[in-house]
Amino acid sequence: QVQLVESGGGLVQAGGSLRLSCAASGRTFSRYAMAWFRQAPGKEREFVAAISWSGGSSDYADSVKGRFTISRDNAKNTVYLQMNSLKPEDTAVYYCAANYGLGSTYSEYAYWGQGTQVTVSS
Repeated sequence: QVQLVESGGGLVQAGGSLRLSCAASGRTFSRYAMAWFRQAPGKEREFVAAISWSGGSSDYADSVKGRFTISRDNAKNTVYLQMNSLKPEDTAVYYCAANYGLGSTYSEYAYWGQGTQVTVSS
């Protein structure tokens, strides 16, 4: 089992950048694929990005390709989401998730953090 805690959210102007972090507890972090999802008010939770246990494979939603980068540091039990060229439509609560397999569907992920708010002003 793994516990996840997100940080790094905040308020930023359109065009700006933020880096989210997700710290995981437990000695088996390196066995898990990690992902970021987001949920805007009144909308369903949607996939943002995922990275394999080794960091060798990653996947992105079309809406964030070229702007967001997911990475991980297994020595620090942490996964990151670097968000550049932010847009107002990126405003959402961002959640970190963990699972044994790399996927882009909400139901595939067994472990979730509490989320961190990202607000992009126009």
